[in-house]
Amino acid sequence: MTAPPRPNLIILTACGAEVLTMVGVFAFAALLPVFMADWSLTNTEAGWIGGVVFGGYALAAPVLVALTDRVDARRVFMAGALLAGGANLAFALVADGFWSALILRGLAGVGLAGTYMPGLRLMVDRITADRRAGAVPLYTASFSLGSAVSYMVPALVAEVAGWRGAFAVSGAAAVLAALAVVVLRPHTPEPPADGPRGALLDFRPVFASRATMGYVLGYVTHMWELFAFRAWVVAFLGVGMASAGGAVWGGVLSPGGVATLGALVAMAASIGGARVATRRGRAGTTQVYMTASALMALVFGWLAGLPYPLLALAAILYAGLIQLDSAALTTGAVETAPAGRRGATLAVHSLLGFGAAFLGPLVFGVTLDLAGGRESATAWGVAFGVVGAIGLLGVPALTLARSRPARRRDRPAH
Repeated sequence: MTAPPRPNLIILTACGAEVLTMVGVFAFAALLPVFMADWSLTNTEAGWIGGVVFGGYALAAPVLVALTDRVDARRVFMAGALLAGGANLAFALVADGFWSALILRGLAGVGLAGTYMPGLRLMVDRITADRRAGAVPLYTASFSLGSAVSYMVPALVAEVAGWRGAFAVSGAAAVLAALAVVVLRPHTPEPPADGPRGALLDFRPVFASRATMGYVLGYVTHMWELFAFRAWVVAFLGVGMASAGGAVWGGVLSPGGVATLGALVAMAASIGGARVATRRGRAGTTQVYMTASALMALVFGWLAGLPYPLLALAAILYAGLIQLDSAALTTGAVETAPAGRRGATLAVHSLLGFGAAFLGPLVFGVTLDLAGGRESATAWGVAFGVVGAIGLLGVPALTLARSRPARRRDRPAH
């Protein structure tokens, strides 16, 4: 009988496959100035396209993630990766304006719903409980690494092959991710400890767990802030660069380069933040992280007039602050999930979190239009101010998770 893959290989495979599926996620945001010029998009239309990926995710996640309580998460991941790949390839071939882009980005979001949390489930089902506290932050940090790749790779490819070439490469990467997880052995989900399985979308045990919902609601405000920032930071930096005297900065100081650096800093912040939170009290420490990030948002939108290198540095700092709480929130949800309902917990986590990820970019774009447009410094200040106000709501939400014991550890994966 073939020996099962070692835990390190399982973790590496899951994280690597997640990064590959992420290549196309922020491709539209990375190339946003191009699309706004070529397709004459309004800020609101750009917000719809930038956010609909996460709207598609939120709609599909309850079913696809909850399904991992019944079938091997590997199967769900492979289907999601192939759908995301197909949607990106179709974007490269046929997208020609607002409506076609909206539909195809929405389908890519459904594919993402089949890969992100199912990929986490794929990993944690195959490692022992004592490895999860370290592995979950690595996996969630891979989302930040994938985000960095998603800003960098499409921008680089677009320079030589246009935006259609960028989306074609993104689609191919997602297909490769589906092939990568074939090396993992099949896994049969364990049954609930509290009786027979209910309906697939029966999330009542999750909603009944105060500790779990504290982390989930904190994740909602985190995702609103994170994805509003990631969807609009390249455009904001472009405005800041233009207002700083017209000098054109390239390389790592270009708007896309700064977004990439910020995502890499965010990856380290996510891992480090989770480790500190584990040692010092996850819920309370995460409240500190969320407060710092939200306060930065309240200031950030008013900084467009700074010398551009200072603005770029502020963007990288903000990117790190946003991600300090990310892995801690997801780890908290996983560790407090009702026994045998980890998939249902991650489904709720995804539904609400990525619903907020859809609304964040959209509301940001609407706010820009209502407050004076993207050429207005005041509009950017107001838009990021809304983001900061939403971020602060996560602090009282996490009170639900404080002083609550985690559920009993699951049996070691087999």
